[in-house]
Amino acid sequence: MAFLKFNKAELVNLSYSLKREIICVNKTGAYCNTSIVTCNTRRYHGLLSVTLDRFGGDKYLLLSAIDESIIVNGKQFNLGIHCYGDIYEPRGHKYVVDFGADPIPSITYKVGDIIFRKSLLLLPDSDRLLIKYELLESPGAAEVILKPFLAFRNIHALTRRNDEADQGYTPVENGAKFRMYANFPDLVLQLSSPSAQYNHNPEWYFGITYSDEYRRGFDCKEDLFVPGNFSLKMGKGDSVVLSASLKEENPSYFKRCFSRAFEKAPVIDNYRDLLARWANLFICNHNGHKRVTAGFSWMYTGLLRETLISLAGLTLYANGDTKTFEEVLDNLISDEQERLFRRTTQVEAPLLLVPALQSYIAYGVSPSQVWKKYGVIVRGILESYLPGRRREVTMHPNGLLWAQMDNVALSWMNAYINGVPVTERAGYQVETNALWYNAICFAVDMEYKYGSAASFVKEWAPIRDLVKENFTKTFWNARRGCLADYVDNNGQNTDVRPNQLIALWVKNSPLDEELHPSVFKVVSGELETSRGIRTLSPRDIKYKNVYEGSQVDRDLAYHQGSTRPFLLEYYVAVGYRIIGPSFRKKAEWLCEGLYEDLSKHGVAAFSELYDGDPPQEPHGAIASALSTAALLAVDHITDIYSKEEKK
Repeated sequence: MAFLKFNKAELVNLSYSLKREIICVNKTGAYCNTSIVTCNTRRYHGLLSVTLDRFGGDKYLLLSAIDESIIVNGKQFNLGIHCYGDIYEPRGHKYVVDFGADPIPSITYKVGDIIFRKSLLLLPDSDRLLIKYELLESPGAAEVILKPFLAFRNIHALTRRNDEADQGYTPVENGAKFRMYANFPDLVLQLSSPSAQYNHNPEWYFGITYSDEYRRGFDCKEDLFVPGNFSLKMGKGDSVVLSASLKEENPSYFKRCFSRAFEKAPVIDNYRDLLARWANLFICNHNGHKRVTAGFSWMYTGLLRETLISLAGLTLYANGDTKTFEEVLDNLISDEQERLFRRTTQVEAPLLLVPALQSYIAYGVSPSQVWKKYGVIVRGILESYLPGRRREVTMHPNGLLWAQMDNVALSWMNAYINGVPVTERAGYQVETNALWYNAICFAVDMEYKYGSAASFVKEWAPIRDLVKENFTKTFWNARRGCLADYVDNNGQNTDVRPNQLIALWVKNSPLDEELHPSVFKVVSGELETSRGIRTLSPRDIKYKNVYEGSQVDRDLAYHQGSTRPFLLEYYVAVGYRIIGPSFRKKAEWLCEGLYEDLSKHGVAAFSELYDGDPPQEPHGAIASALSTAALLAVDHITDIYSKEEKK
């Protein structure tokens, strides 16, 4: 990834380096996440977090950090760094002279005439991290000391010194293994060098502070357990590999294993390669059950809405993988029966199955085969919205869906403050009803062409026509030239939000076609930015221009102005439909800003959200499946229109 650039002079500046994070993930659900100077700033940071089925499939942080020290000519230099309140100790970042991300994260330290490098490699198909240490230059023999900090806790929690922690260890070849609490797996730390020694000296380090959590107003301090240290001798040109794993490995193969995995790391020559790499990583294959991880490092795997929105981008548009598309979709349907057919707090989410299937068909898959396999699912989803089926949403006599539960946000805009939703949006939601109409049109058409249930077509065709008849008259606001965000008993809510884009984007739009350009013009003028589409117009008194501050401040901004890159898929698709191939330059410009930011926040990853106003810093999950899939979708759409332009 030579196209990623870092200001090497700024690496020693914590205000620069702590805002840039390493993120390594693999197919098992494990991850390694820290800052580029390996100072942990979030509770989610750590060198080895793994998915544990024994604890319900949640992720658990076992190894928080390793502090390295080098002793040369009787002088000890500590390369680690931790925050204690407002004090950083030790201050190993001052020795950092280089950081690279190609093809794996590597950090180079310079201490006088000593040059020392460490490289982090998370193996692709096992819960195992390899760290390679190289003494590139040294005036003499050096002693290297490695001090592990253990957590053994859920990634969302923090830990404290306690008497239940097992402070013992078990010797293994070239290392030791630890298990702080019953029912946890072992954490096995081994070194490739047979001369390495483990020195047991258990102690707790108190009050380690995570600055990002402090800044957000969360609990931000924890105590970590250091069982002892590993020591070994190294000379100029020597290297050693440390393995952190859940089982004992053969140390004689560590260097070979590192080299082979390093050689197999995908070559990233351009942004398209990077998108394809992340698309692959978001498809978690834990225990052979493929699901989409919504984002790293704290977002969940297997979420209904996030999977349905991102699936086509992560599979079809990334590498044409129709097999994985179906496998993930089948697993999702099996796992999400409750939300698909009975109840959910994101009432539009089940209806997103239809755009996913439409994308599948548009990619070239037989529509008859798709309907044969998924028709019963689509029909069941539609029927679940009929009166008396769901508590949270129901079809009204006008054919439209009304969503309402007191003090519950029933859409993707679901931030809360003190238990009260910021954007409740009770009533007729514009995007939900657009997706509803699209789904009915799809089901009626497919059942008519490929099905055998004539009664279904007879029942649902009039509902389709009723929704079409009432959608425009319900949501269209002639004075503003756009659609209401939702309509309740008080009338139209005229907040200018991106949800109205869905009414233009769906294949079967319920909005009169001649009104599309007007809606797009309003969205373009008030919501378009160089880092995605705003969630609220800056002309609105509720608009929050930055996603910063306390939890309350950020929740107020989450859907009240912060931008979302994932909305670019809808925006660009609509732009091409209305403007045609000449929209290409705008589409490319809309993506360029996201590529420019790959050297900040999550290094070489695509962020979940941005501030609404310049300079629009990235925030949220440092690697987002939705953002990645949207960029792949934009690339796919642009390719289609480019081919049409050449005809």
